Amino acid sequence: MLFRRREPAHFWDRVRTLLWPRRSFSRSFQYFAKRILRLSGSPHAIAAGVAAGVFSSFTPFVGFHFLLACALAYLIAGNMIAATLGTAIGNPITFPLIWGATLGIGRFMLTGVRPPDDTPVGLGHMLYHLDFAVLWGPVLKPMIVGSIPLGLAFGAVAYLLTRSATAAFRNRRRERLAERARKRAAYSARATAGS
Repeated sequence: MLFRRREPAHFWDRVRTLLWPRRSFSRSFQYFAKRILRLSGSPHAIAAGVAAGVFSSFTPFVGFHFLLACALAYLIAGNMIAATLGTAIGNPITFPLIWGATLGIGRFMLTGVRPPDDTPVGLGHMLYHLDFAVLWGPVLKPMIVGSIPLGLAFGAVAYLLTRSATAAFRNRRRERLAERARKRAAYSARATAGS
């Protein structure tokens, strides 16, 4: 099969690659950026899709980020593939930061005072047993409330950056193609004049 490894990667190799890329984080970021910039669609659709993916990554609904991103992208006329790629902002490295920020901001928005630095007593027990009724008040409700302003802010930044980057990428690409067409036309004109 084309582009397949001769020897399949072992489980631990796949886990290591998932947590730490083979080349570097900057190269992985460049790969995702190029994938997004080369998508077909208007700059608005691509940027709206990325913004929907970024917004959904800030919600505490971990298993549903793709579905939420695609639903939001559909509502705001965004690109679905860009929405799924935009969810990459939420990864094992950024989730602790995102969850801590959403929990703190949500507690502040709900109570109006600076949140205490301690976690709810028995949080590990609640998560292990998935006591939703007990988890709702101290953890989930503040995270949902806190995810809305953070997700909107980061989604707006992602929208502006992606829209301007997509427009600039397409302008440069159009100029390169026009330059190649001019060179090809000049070459063919010289070739027909010489024969």
